[in-house]
Amino acid sequence: MNQSVPSLELIRAIEQSEIDYMYDRMLAIRGRPGNPEGVEIGQFGNALCLYSRTMHWPSFNTVKGLTSEEIGQIDAILDFYRSFDRTPQFEIVPSRVDRDLLKALSDRGFYQSGFHASLFTEPMEYPFEPSDSIAIRELREDEFDQYAAIHCRGTGLPDNGIPYVSANNRVLYNRPEWKFYMAYVNEQPAAAAVMHMKDGIASLTFAATLPEYRRLGLHRRLLDRRIADAKRNGCTLAVSQCAFLSQSHRNMERIGMKIGFLKTLWTGK
Repeated sequence: MNQSVPSLELIRAIEQSEIDYMYDRMLAIRGRPGNPEGVEIGQFGNALCLYSRTMHWPSFNTVKGLTSEEIGQIDAILDFYRSFDRTPQFEIVPSRVDRDLLKALSDRGFYQSGFHASLFTEPMEYPFEPSDSIAIRELREDEFDQYAAIHCRGTGLPDNGIPYVSANNRVLYNRPEWKFYMAYVNEQPAAAAVMHMKDGIASLTFAATLPEYRRLGLHRRLLDRRIADAKRNGCTLAVSQCAFLSQSHRNMERIGMKIGFLKTLWTGK
């Protein structure tokens, strides 16, 4: 695969990696005893439909992989979500849909509400700048409460969500595709990150830094570490997603990642 330009083949590979990690995450959460988050997964042609009763955020109630081939399935997809009294978000990837499908979404009350950038690079070893105060290592299984605290406080979620974030990520620990990382400043937990690997593609799925430790380069160091580990694990492509022109986007561009595509987010009225 030519990774120097975002070809149609590369776009499909990036999108599939995003689908794979969210499907595996939701599958693992659904497998918790009693399915406490009320996760349901639907498949309509190429479209993967994700739903959670308790996690109301769009990323957990979204339609991924939609193509023009599913234009006749849109009503069935919406019925799937109506059965849970939920309106989904549609993630639309350029080159995968045509104007007829977009018009069909508009006719059903959906509108384009945002953009999200998907970036890519060929994995490589990065020269790590030594630091006496900063250290990065993989997370241990007994440290998910620390991870969850960084996850919540770094993204603005309340502390009462820490036990739920901890449980929903701990179930991924022993799945071989997943790796978790923690960054320390003067031996204090300061930032965390996650990576999923499948079929030679590494997805840098999440990263967060506590507010008091920002502007120390932790996000970039976590990018470097994960991409280097992807190389060591035989991956030939590393991808990530972020808000367009966010600080995360800027850090990814600085280490050489390129935009593969900007997907559009479609929200119901």
